[in-house]
Amino acid sequence: MVTTVLRGGTLFDGHRYLGPGAVVLRDDRIALVLAGPELEALAPRLAAAPEQVRVVDLAGGLVAPGFVDAHVHPVQGGLERIRCDLSVLDTREEYLAAVAAYARRHPDRPWVLGGGWAMPAFPGGTPTAADLDRAVADRPVFLPNRDHHGAWVNSCALQLAGIDARTPDPTDGRIERGPGGQPTGTLHEGAMRLVSRLVPPTAEEEYDAALLAGQGFLHSLGVTGWQDAIVGEYAGMGDPGPAYRRAAERGDLTGHVVGALWWDRDRGEEQVAELVARRAAYTHGRFRATSVKFMQDGVAENGTAALTAPYLDRCGHRTGNRGRSFLTPDELCRHVARVAAEGFQVHVHAIGDRGVREALDAFEALGADGRDLRHHVAHLQLVHPTDVARFARHGVAANIQALWACLDEQMVDLTLPFLGEERARWQYPFGDLHRAGARLVAGSDWPVSSPDPLAALHVAVNRRPHEPAGAAGPLGSEAFLPEQSLALETAFAAYTSGSAWVNHRDDAGRLERGAAADLVVLDRDPFAAPADQVGAARVVSTWVDGVPVFEA
Repeated sequence: MVTTVLRGGTLFDGHRYLGPGAVVLRDDRIALVLAGPELEALAPRLAAAPEQVRVVDLAGGLVAPGFVDAHVHPVQGGLERIRCDLSVLDTREEYLAAVAAYARRHPDRPWVLGGGWAMPAFPGGTPTAADLDRAVADRPVFLPNRDHHGAWVNSCALQLAGIDARTPDPTDGRIERGPGGQPTGTLHEGAMRLVSRLVPPTAEEEYDAALLAGQGFLHSLGVTGWQDAIVGEYAGMGDPGPAYRRAAERGDLTGHVVGALWWDRDRGEEQVAELVARRAAYTHGRFRATSVKFMQDGVAENGTAALTAPYLDRCGHRTGNRGRSFLTPDELCRHVARVAAEGFQVHVHAIGDRGVREALDAFEALGADGRDLRHHVAHLQLVHPTDVARFARHGVAANIQALWACLDEQMVDLTLPFLGEERARWQYPFGDLHRAGARLVAGSDWPVSSPDPLAALHVAVNRRPHEPAGAAGPLGSEAFLPEQSLALETAFAAYTSGSAWVNHRDDAGRLERGAAADLVVLDRDPFAAPADQVGAARVVSTWVDGVPVFEA
């Protein structure tokens, strides 16, 4: 038996801040949690322990349950990190230089693949093939943006796919066009498939390397488990499910993971039997393919998030665009009921207020059946005020990506002008959801944005970014809808016990005797610091089943 004692710091137990305390681990479980006067009993217990004891000095830091990311794409993120990675850059010039340099380093690769560019770096959020041609002209380039709802391609890729002025937009996407209808180089939503279907398949070895790269990055940020929000073929990426199975079989999967199997919106209920078969084929060890992901709408920045009222133009006039519901309300209700009947949890992407409402309608139609499956709706950028109370009423978890709830360039330039003043105040209503009794769970959507839970917690509490970690938004240090902020305990609970709950890990997400020894150790105590310093904390170590998987 291996005994480890973490002492000399403070504790957050998954729900409450306990103050000074110590945690004793025995093998893969928490054996004791000592706080307050109980700490005096620690020394004699250690002296009497028959086995060898390892003592870890927290040096005034905080120990908490490991963070659990309830909506993330680690294999996509890992692929970007080992391919042409634009996610760490910010400007058009930096992107073009990086693409050109990558192409020079890899002259043998038939395609230039990667991604991670940010829409605010380009006028209207739409980069051009003409720019990309100057970086790479001799082979096709396909680069999804950070939210993976659009892709930047060069002229070679457009020609290879046969996309020209006569090519119609697909029903679930749009080709960005210039004068005369000529494609300009940005493909939105389903239009990405016109090119991505031609991308060479990713080799098993590259998928395996991508998964380990993504996993290592998440562990370095204190993440011990996650829900992979797309286990299936999407935006030119093959199904990561087999990579998870291989990693689980080899013992390389150190995180506890739920895979959300992708619902192909171009097909119907004939795919349910395939989902059931894939659940059985992929589930092994620390990986369970027990959720199904529906993408109900797009994103606000390109006008595809589904809204109850039309978008505005730049002059504040109503347009004819209300965004896209990828499934009709009847289809969504029918398909959700069908997969829930097979015992799947349902995980819905909904950004716009109509998308959120349609998801809630589908869950309401289930009635009390299936509540134990712990269904959830992710993103929740716009929630109509009349729908806020429905999360608690129908037992649906609110899966929040708190890092987005600030006045960054994307919000100021590509969102606020097209929503209008009243509707803009419905965005990311975390405080209202919590006050209405909704169960909050949290995630990052990496590689759409940083997977750093501490950066997200900072925004959840302050409604603005931590400036040293990522500069203040265009409106300086102004908080975005501060009435929707969360208390630090509430935010921490969402990212620990809340997300562990949504992943059906009832033995994790808390510091409690008998719970799984999945922990994060921080270099300081955010609860003892001013609220505007939450994002300054850093991860010292990450533990899964009592074993360190990251040490700074």
